Amino acid sequence: MTDQFQLEMDGVSFVLLEPHSFEWLRPLGNIFRVFDQQDSGNLSFGIVQQDGHRLFVKYAGASTIHASSANSPLEAIRNLKSSVSVYENLAHDTLIRLTNHFATDQGYACVFDWVDGEGLHPHWSFPPPAKYEDPRSPYYRFRQLPVKARIQAMGQILDFHMEVERKGYVAVDFYDGSLIYDFEQNKIKICDIDLYNKGSFTNTMGRMWGSSRFMSPEEFELGAPIDGITNVFNMGAMAFSLLGGEKDRSYAKWDAERALYEVAVRAVDPDRACRYASVADLGEAWKLAMRQGQ
Repeated sequence: MTDQFQLEMDGVSFVLLEPHSFEWLRPLGNIFRVFDQQDSGNLSFGIVQQDGHRLFVKYAGASTIHASSANSPLEAIRNLKSSVSVYENLAHDTLIRLTNHFATDQGYACVFDWVDGEGLHPHWSFPPPAKYEDPRSPYYRFRQLPVKARIQAMGQILDFHMEVERKGYVAVDFYDGSLIYDFEQNKIKICDIDLYNKGSFTNTMGRMWGSSRFMSPEEFELGAPIDGITNVFNMGAMAFSLLGGEKDRSYAKWDAERALYEVAVRAVDPDRACRYASVADLGEAWKLAMRQGQ
């Protein structure tokens, strides 16, 4: 078993594979939460400042316990640095807000405003089947919300990704783990868009980053185009996650109107030529189907 090092700051414990200095965090405030279970190579902190304002700090440079060989500290630093322009260029009410970023002696940090809510895919706390069956699971609780609230959340996700497309970006690694839902305010926020890419590109990996539940066929195919039509599939898969049977895309598992189902099922067609030509076209079809259902 690999050795693990337990650290403690402000009474909060977390583990790494190697010792690491976090003295650079002290001027930011007091730690009230640490997220040390991600497999991205990043370590994240909830920080409260003296005036009560809370921050979310994402850090790359430490050896996290679940990072893969592809997410070494150096690779994590590179990815986090490159994500800064993504958050700045795609700033949106539905996206968490980047407020600062800087290098440390051993890594790189991005500072965001803290967002109240719960991640819809907390896979370390609620691995399947608990995610679907445990009433404490945020995903389970979200699926108990009225259909109207879930449709509203899907609409916000589509609006953001229409803007992503308009600004020339392609979503990569977007899944339910990218969603934070505030059950008190009934608001959804999008986080973790670090790998979104400026412009269409060719799949040079074979199986790309992401959750297979949301990935199009081309995201598994070496040499395939990754573009707005790919994102149409991602959005359709998200609709089935929030409103249907996730990978069971039958109408029997669908909670909303038939017109919305027809839009979603076209979006996830394995044949790219049969999908909507863009996220904008999908968004317009979704809005039209909503009007028809009213």
